[in-house]
Amino acid sequence: MVRSNEGFRPKGEARLDDSGLLFEKEKTRIYSVSALNEEIKLLLERNFDFIWVEGEISNLRAPMSGHHYMVLKDEKAQIRAVMFRPQTRYLKFRPEDGMKVIVQGRLGVYEPRGEYQIILDYIEPLGVGALALAFEQLKKKLAKEGLFDEKIKKPLPFLPQRVAVITSPTGAAVRDFLKVIRRRFANLEITIVPVKVQGDEATGEMVDALGLVNRELDVDVIVLTRGGGSLEDLWAFNREELAYAIRASRVPVVSAVGHEIDVTISDLAADLRAPTPSAAAELLVAEKEALKGQIGQLRNRLVAGFKSHLLTRSQRLQLLGKGLRDPRKGLADSWLRLDEFHGRLLRLVQLTIREKKSHLGSVGRAVMLYSPLSLIASAGKTVDFQRRSLTAAIIRGLKDRRNGLALLREKLKDISPMSVLQRGYAIARKLPEKWVLTRASEVANGDHVSIVLAEGEIECIVEKVRK
Repeated sequence: MVRSNEGFRPKGEARLDDSGLLFEKEKTRIYSVSALNEEIKLLLERNFDFIWVEGEISNLRAPMSGHHYMVLKDEKAQIRAVMFRPQTRYLKFRPEDGMKVIVQGRLGVYEPRGEYQIILDYIEPLGVGALALAFEQLKKKLAKEGLFDEKIKKPLPFLPQRVAVITSPTGAAVRDFLKVIRRRFANLEITIVPVKVQGDEATGEMVDALGLVNRELDVDVIVLTRGGGSLEDLWAFNREELAYAIRASRVPVVSAVGHEIDVTISDLAADLRAPTPSAAAELLVAEKEALKGQIGQLRNRLVAGFKSHLLTRSQRLQLLGKGLRDPRKGLADSWLRLDEFHGRLLRLVQLTIREKKSHLGSVGRAVMLYSPLSLIASAGKTVDFQRRSLTAAIIRGLKDRRNGLALLREKLKDISPMSVLQRGYAIARKLPEKWVLTRASEVANGDHVSIVLAEGEIECIVEKVRK
């Protein structure tokens, strides 16, 4: 497509369009915008089926839809990327801005905006495995929430009688556990709760098993265990929901997962971590023979101490017996002193009785003199007199008030305007204003006047005014 100017002569059949552009007919294809974007999309998707890209995440967004939108960049360029919700469910870690990653996906074009982007199927952190990064992220999150705090962990009983073991019933872990238990303390009651310990369904079964044991079984300790394996094999024990279920258990939980070097989220959340299933059995119970030996030692020490104590007391008794006098002499002296005290006590009691009788007589006379009955009778007479005086004063006061009221009523009647009108006077008011007239000069001939009498009212017309 070329711009028209002087001296230009296109070869072949050509025509000039409305914009002044010349183009050759049947040799040049004209694309619409949507058609061009569609061609570009087909070209990119045909030549870039599945690709791997290394870059740094920036502008990460994860709206309520569940999709992950981001930009992958390096020092010189950047490209948009999106991972849709079905793929994000398989992520083992949480992508973050600034994280260097390797991604797999396919190129796609969003035709309405003419933008191309990578549609992601897989993301892996650069330099560290996805599972290892997911483990560290979950570990930091749960530690921040306090799930690993030693203060909230429950102590284990010294010698539990009933133990629930949540594990695979066919694994080596349960065999090692039971072997140690039988050797160290064979009369424990062990309940095996079978679950899967590997795979996508394993975590859910272990969470359900913890709830079942807490609801249905009367046990002293729960042991959550399995044998060793890779990080992928042990991943069911690194799930957030399992950590919450362990902390929600009312029964103490012992986590014994893998080998001694393996550490899982369940180990950190449990009330006690055992490095191996066998170590869990050893930690739970004290060795039976060791307990018997300790009891024997304590019994021997108790018998020896008791014999030593008896010997000491016997020697002390013998020593006291040598210095003991004949008790009959001391008893005779006590009888003599008792007789003497008895006579002195009788004399003292008789003297006290006479003094109290004398005091009681004087008090009785004083009581009779100031008896409450006489005081009450005197007070009753005084009350009757005051009641009669008060009643007479009230009657006189009421009579005086009635007389004063009648006098005021007569005075009010004398000064009432109606009394004046009764004596033949009248009130003249000018109409329509109804002013009270006091001088003849306030009206003129022809004015309307209202005359108020003692009974009724008269409307008049002024015919003549005399000043």
